[in-house]
Amino acid sequence: MKRYLLAVFFSVSIISLLKAQPASKPNVIIIMMDDMGYGDTEPYGMTGIATPNFNRMAKEGMRLTHYNAAQPICTASRAALLTGCYPNRVGMAGALLPGSTIALDPGEETIASILKEDGYKTAMLGKWHLGNKPPYFPIHYGFDSFFGIPYSHDIWPLDYDGNRITDSRNLRGKWPMLPLISGDKEVDSITSLKGISHLTGMFTEKAVSFIRENKSHPFFLYLAHPLPHVPLAASEKFRGKSGEMGLFGDVIMELDWSLGEILKTLDSEKIASNTIVIVTSDNGPWLNFGDNAGSSGGFREGKATSWEGGTRVPCLIRWPGKIEKGSVNSKLMINIDLLPTIAAATGAKLPKNRIDGINFLPLLTNKTTKGPREVFYYYFGADNLEGVRYKNWKLVLPHKSNTYENLHGKYGHPGIIGQVDVPQALYDLAHDPGERYDVQKLYPEMVEKIMAFADQARDDLGDKLTGRVGKNIRKAATVK
Repeated sequence: MKRYLLAVFFSVSIISLLKAQPASKPNVIIIMMDDMGYGDTEPYGMTGIATPNFNRMAKEGMRLTHYNAAQPICTASRAALLTGCYPNRVGMAGALLPGSTIALDPGEETIASILKEDGYKTAMLGKWHLGNKPPYFPIHYGFDSFFGIPYSHDIWPLDYDGNRITDSRNLRGKWPMLPLISGDKEVDSITSLKGISHLTGMFTEKAVSFIRENKSHPFFLYLAHPLPHVPLAASEKFRGKSGEMGLFGDVIMELDWSLGEILKTLDSEKIASNTIVIVTSDNGPWLNFGDNAGSSGGFREGKATSWEGGTRVPCLIRWPGKIEKGSVNSKLMINIDLLPTIAAATGAKLPKNRIDGINFLPLLTNKTTKGPREVFYYYFGADNLEGVRYKNWKLVLPHKSNTYENLHGKYGHPGIIGQVDVPQALYDLAHDPGERYDVQKLYPEMVEKIMAFADQARDDLGDKLTGRVGKNIRKAATVK
């Protein structure tokens, strides 16, 4: 009897001890698409392209409908996501080219560095675009490993049809072939569209391997797919698979397959319930490529503009047991908000320097219904404040803008990007998401209120359009 009671005592003690132990820190995976528009998958309205794994993410997690990139272009958007800052706060803008003399300052803390400091294994695969040579590759920003390309895959001496550029007046013809980097070293170069067609599969295989190798340890994986940025290329397995949707459809289907491989691996390794998966895009579609570009989902314009089609992008977040299945969130959120949200979910410390992101974890996990963000500054270029959003209102400020209207290309060849002068206008995005009807004369009090936010932004971050220098900006690194 005594032995029985002793056994019961020890069993209860062990169970109590196990219950008292804190849950393992969640793994974090961010999958970033390049130039994927708001309307490029079925959960966001795409027709004609089957995306079962994007659909699965929406069914098993949350679909955000007012999620924006901080700027509608490659380098700036990626700097924002990783640092939690408006890109002009950390001196980043535009898209770095081979001759660029700046890079993200390695002193800036990133999602990777704060998680690594907290004991996470960290890896990046795919497109970096925040520095073109050592010591400005990911392993100097908190990533234990990096395998990928330094910038977009159209930054090479080949035209969009894959042929060598022979026109001496075309700067692109003087660029080197696309380097493939491991850590700090170039290990290969990509010299053809066939080489581009292998990227999605190659990065997916390495992502699956990383997950399996680190399944017993908290990890952070940043998988930044180079596609569907042009030039498009799909592997033999997917080429022609989408039928009448053409090469663009094939590429989207292959990216959907890649997402499925990640989700399947999490299931097979039995770590899905303890892994946060975030799927998003760096900016809207590059519309002047016509049938080789994606869809803005009905929003105005696309990439490289401050209209909603440039910044509003898809975002799906899954965390089983924490984020409600099949939920939809329409609160304003920016990619700068991911860093503090991930920090809150993992217990990691926030960066020492000031950031602009806000913690959305209570909203995402249904602890509150109130969105923590009310204001978004639409900066573009080096430091141009082109608009301000307050709740559902968007005040567009006078500026020059790219336009793609009536200038689309076809079969992979780009159309001409136009330039227009944009006057001041006020849009109510709740009733006019296409930004077509200026209502500033009806709501002068709202214009005045938002102008006060614009003035705060100019004082803090600057605004070249009005000749203001920000008081709280930090410099990028100078590349020698």
